Amino acid sequence: MAREGGVPAFGEELRRAREERGVSVEAICDATKVSARYIRALEAGALGELPGGVFRRGFVRSYLGALGLEEGVWMSRFEESCRASGVSEAAEGEWATFAENVKNSRIVQRRRMGLRWVWVGGMLAALALAGWCGWRLATHRGLLPAIPIWRVLKSSVDNAPSR
Repeated sequence: MAREGGVPAFGEELRRAREERGVSVEAICDATKVSARYIRALEAGALGELPGGVFRRGFVRSYLGALGLEEGVWMSRFEESCRASGVSEAAEGEWATFAENVKNSRIVQRRRMGLRWVWVGGMLAALALAGWCGWRLATHRGLLPAIPIWRVLKSSVDNAPSR
């Protein structure tokens, strides 16, 4: 009944459960939206042919749900089968790599957002300065408030004590 390693036994038992319920592979494919190629690989115990990580587990959960099988028991057996075939370690490594890549891309996005806000602030400051300069020119005033220098000099000369 169960073959050595447990992998083909898991797939064979899934196939038997499907056949006992009178469900075709095509019906499973329609219900789960999983390719017939992957359903046949799962039933044959060729777990290495399935996509890795979350997808592999998702395919099995969908299959179990379509047949109405208890997920907890069957998923435990599936994990044991994966370990026995040496498939789970690679999937866990892929998942860790994926999670690390997501984390790193979020850090880069945060840095970009910070620089974007600095750029927006600089542009707003430049627009405010340009608006102020335009207002000063439009009202016929100089850009800088200029005190006529001759008035300052004349008043200091006039107010100087004589000897």
